[in-house]
Amino acid sequence: MSTRNRLSFAELFLATPVTSTLLTVGPLVLALGQLANSYVNGFPPLIAVGFALAMVAFAVVATSHHAAEHRLRRLEATVTPGEGR
Repeated sequence: MSTRNRLSFAELFLATPVTSTLLTVGPLVLALGQLANSYVNGFPPLIAVGFALAMVAFAVVATSHHAAEHRLRRLEATVTPGEGR
């Protein structure tokens, strides 16, 4: 029976801090900046909110993909060459 081993954000950030920050925090900061820019310049909020939602969705998907890559690398590191032959 397999168990799901969920990777915590803290573990992911400790393993790869730069990539994790760029994929998680970067799009969220960009979304907030676009919302602030829209407010300051009088740009229609519907477009800015749509962009912000797209950036949040990107951050979720990119972070999930990054976590899966990290789990795969960690799993491959536990397998010794020639095992299973």
